[in-house]
Amino acid sequence: MDNGGKLDVAGVHSPGELAERLRRVGYLADRRLATALFLSLALERPLLLEGDAGVGKTEVALSLARIFGGNLIRLQCYEGIDAQQAVYDWDYARQILHLKALETVGSATGRDVRSMEAELYSESFLIERPLLRSISETDSGHPPVLLIDEIDRADDEFEAFLLEVLSTFAISIPELGQRVAEVTPIVILTSNRTRELHDALKRRCLYQWVEHPDFVREVEIVRMRAPGVEADLARQVTAVVQELRGIGLYKPPGVAETIDWAEALSRLSATVVTAEWLDATMGAVIKHREDEERLRSFGIPELLRIAMGRQSS
Repeated sequence: MDNGGKLDVAGVHSPGELAERLRRVGYLADRRLATALFLSLALERPLLLEGDAGVGKTEVALSLARIFGGNLIRLQCYEGIDAQQAVYDWDYARQILHLKALETVGSATGRDVRSMEAELYSESFLIERPLLRSISETDSGHPPVLLIDEIDRADDEFEAFLLEVLSTFAISIPELGQRVAEVTPIVILTSNRTRELHDALKRRCLYQWVEHPDFVREVEIVRMRAPGVEADLARQVTAVVQELRGIGLYKPPGVAETIDWAEALSRLSATVVTAEWLDATMGAVIKHREDEERLRSFGIPELLRIAMGRQSS
């Protein structure tokens, strides 16, 4: 699109402007992520976000929905998900009741049974699942945001089906015909990389690996999302969490755990992170018993010593 040499995507003219709008809704994106998101919007291409659990991939879609005012439509993937669960289904219970009513009417009026059965497959009995809902939106001023969460949990067959939908933004319903999107949805796919995705899907998408934020940005996130937490405590909590991510835990804590732990300590009126506080509130930041044992074997005092030294340098 030509706009005086600048791309104009829903009123956003540059990656920097998009980053600022994300900041206003509580999401701090670095330059690379903001650029990837901007290009996804400008080129109307899906964006695949990969990274460790807890780095904020899902929150990207939530934030885009807040910015543009469109509906957030979430497709949570899992092992065994199929097209029927993702695209559409028929309300069988209502169809049966309707058929019984039609049979009663038909016997009194002499209507043909086949014509009455045809009524069962109409829009009124159609249940729209996330993929169909995402291409049924008509408000171009507020495009829907389709979040396909944890695509790596789905199997190869579903991934292949999804590739076709994302290529055409069209879905065929045998009884009703083809639905084509009037408004192209903003599409965000996330993956925790529990398995490798196929190249065909990756070629259809733009791609961005999402890292854990650096120390300064994570402190800023904590201060933004938990404004009641004092600055010194936010820095100490962030330093400890960043150190925890480097000691080989089974499930390293994400940004959400950093925020939760900071709020927990603040609620307990803690002003500094001590070994006693970490031991007492460990459940806010570590969610696996094996990781608790790993931390204890590493040594809580030693970890705090290293973390406090780094955050003060």
